[in-house]
Amino acid sequence: MAIKEEMKAGISILEIKGKLMGGPETAEIHNRVKELVANGVTKVVIDLGKVTWMNSTGLGALMSSLTTVRNAGGDLKIARATEKVKSLFMVTKLITIFDNYETLEEALNSFKQ
Repeated sequence: MAIKEEMKAGISILEIKGKLMGGPETAEIHNRVKELVANGVTKVVIDLGKVTWMNSTGLGALMSSLTTVRNAGGDLKIARATEKVKSLFMVTKLITIFDNYETLEEALNSFKQ
């Protein structure tokens, strides 16, 4: 798993690549989000377009990240989730918790509303 980071108009975009299957690399997502919040960044988009699979540990890292950002008065959006990942969100009912967007642009624009 790899994380590529970019800032656009005060919004942090974290592009995740690979599998979110647990281990220290999965915890790295939440740690990075905690660092962003500590630095005053409270708008985060996690781009899952290159995530091939995710298990409960990966979901837990996303939930922890969402909680951290919302507790700081911000929000976290999901962009480009693959069909496999979307089905996991549906089965776990997390589809109702996360704001999911088909494109990165839609996720970024959602912060302007």
